[in-house]
Amino acid sequence: MSEDPGLVLRRLLDAALASAQPAQCLAPHLPEPPAGRTVVVGAGKAAATMARAVEDHWEGPLEGLVVTRYGHRVPTARIEVVEAAHPVPDAGGREAAARILSLAEGLGADDLALCLISGGGSALLTLPAPGIALADKQAMTGALLRSGAAIDEINCVRKHLSAIKGGRLGAACHPARVVSLLISDVAGDDPAVIGSGPTVPDPTTFADALAVLRKYGIEEPAALIRHLEGGSEETPKQGDPRLAEAETRMVATPAMALTAAAAAAREAGYEPVILGDALEGEARVLAREHARLARNAAPGTVLLSGGEATVTVTGAGRGGPNAEYALALALALDGAPGIFATACDTDGIDGTEDNAGALVTPDTLARALDAGEDAAARLAANDGYGFFARLGDLVMTGPTLTNVNDFRAILVRR
Repeated sequence: MSEDPGLVLRRLLDAALASAQPAQCLAPHLPEPPAGRTVVVGAGKAAATMARAVEDHWEGPLEGLVVTRYGHRVPTARIEVVEAAHPVPDAGGREAAARILSLAEGLGADDLALCLISGGGSALLTLPAPGIALADKQAMTGALLRSGAAIDEINCVRKHLSAIKGGRLGAACHPARVVSLLISDVAGDDPAVIGSGPTVPDPTTFADALAVLRKYGIEEPAALIRHLEGGSEETPKQGDPRLAEAETRMVATPAMALTAAAAAAREAGYEPVILGDALEGEARVLAREHARLARNAAPGTVLLSGGEATVTVTGAGRGGPNAEYALALALALDGAPGIFATACDTDGIDGTEDNAGALVTPDTLARALDAGEDAAARLAANDGYGFFARLGDLVMTGPTLTNVNDFRAILVRR
């Protein structure tokens, strides 16, 4: 039990990430080759590594196109990989989505559409509905990300502004066989939310999308509000014959990642307690609750959790939800002895920053005070990145090429 707690926490994170690498988890879910063509399409932060895993294990002809975030490309031989912007979409994503939709529309009954979907797919697979400008979608995305809306709410709006999400891609593949392989980054592993559900029926409506915007007081761009109010051409719903035979297979989930981390915790001599894989809500509120649990936990315990925290941005600082959570946790723990923690996004990118997350130690606040840092002021400014950068406690992984949502671990030393 004498090992550096910071190193133990990093080992738990690494175990979670390894469990979600497509090279390790995708092959058992591949379908049988079809009589006709096999066309691979997909989008997400793990799309390139998923495509390479398909290539490594597929026998027979293979072609296709996937889109991933800038900096997340890996070499492939038969499936083309293009890069685009995330979380705010760009023209590269629009062009890739148009090409993917064209591939889908050219399939026949003997063909297989193998769809690779992972977190980030919503922004990367961006094809505005007819009459919608990309600039307006960019503005709406930015407003939603700042609002504190949950990912299912954001994706509800995205689906109803899109020509490809919300089941439209799957419908375009008809009459081909459609098999979707998913890496989940959402609470509950709902296929209709992961990547905005491009290949599955959409349970949400235009009215639901408008309700989300009203809830968060978003009234612009006006052209998009008018589009949603018009409500023309609803997304494909349950029972749509074009999606009746489509299959969805979950290849990696937050729960699987936490299970792997729990096994690593036991190997390190700690008793893991999994608080849940689908925890949501404001990052700072979640942090205060977890600080309470940590103070009452038995020595030698590691509290593990996943899900997706949100931040309602009111300040001008830098930092995503994991840095915000870590800073709020440090304040709530207030130097409690023997408690160490990390909070990271498993894609290696906390919000829009270059860090995965941050590390909290019992002396975080004391070191901050010595450095002239005001932790409470940093939190009020939503500047977790700046705070932990000053202390040298940002966790930097680089792109992990997978994505199973947030990973949080709180270690209570003996």
